[in-house]
Amino acid sequence: MSPITIYHNPACGTSRNTLALIRNSGVEPQVVEYLKTPPSRDELKVLLLRLGMTVRELLRQKGTPYEALDLGNPKWSDEQLLDFIGQHPVLIQRPIVVTPLGVRLCRPSELVLDILPDAQRGAFSKEDGEAVIDAEGRRVIASQSGSLPQR
Repeated sequence: MSPITIYHNPACGTSRNTLALIRNSGVEPQVVEYLKTPPSRDELKVLLLRLGMTVRELLRQKGTPYEALDLGNPKWSDEQLLDFIGQHPVLIQRPIVVTPLGVRLCRPSELVLDILPDAQRGAFSKEDGEAVIDAEGRRVIASQSGSLPQR
């Protein structure tokens, strides 16, 4: 089993970019399509603990039943919110990546670079064309006048 796991939604561009950055480091991660194979309640609790997030912070609003279920209402306890996630895994923010160096919600996708054990192996641009990694495998940072390599 790979030392890296990504909780992935292939319909999400951020998730696809994050997966591609992992692969650009030379690693084939364990890919968990969480809409097909949702994490168990106990797995979610461990992920939340390792993320340092609350259940509310993990909830995705856009494109989910968040509003219809009135999940912004403070009346819902963490346990009740976990019940909703169990019934509607689309409520989980994505992608979540687990590596030996930590766990991150990778929004934006470049956050995965902070927890990848191996360096990038070459240039990488997001699906929208934004350069993230240069030809030498270094992170590109945006500036007022364009993109400069990070030192």
